[in-house]
Amino acid sequence: MSEKLTIYFICGAGLGSSLACQMTAEDVLNRLGLDENLEHEAISSTPGLHADIIVSAENFAPQFKQYDLDPAIKFVFLHNIVDPSEIEAKLVPVIKELSAKAS
Repeated sequence: MSEKLTIYFICGAGLGSSLACQMTAEDVLNRLGLDENLEHEAISSTPGLHADIIVSAENFAPQFKQYDLDPAIKFVFLHNIVDPSEIEAKLVPVIKELSAKAS
């Protein structure tokens, strides 16, 4: 059994849009039989996170550059954070890539 990936959903305050995105992603992953650790946080908490993947809205992409983050972290930026199709198309391949490397 492989170790679960830790996926953080990031927004400005870590409460609204990140939680909505996390809940949508959870539905997508459950439907596909993928069981990962899902969390949500504010972008200001990003430097202290131990994440395999960070998921956020496209408009936050430039803000991550101000932080010294582990280069191994994979980023997934979404145009519509509650679109299950976009989440499946962008996040699931990254999960599969990292899971394959871990096995």
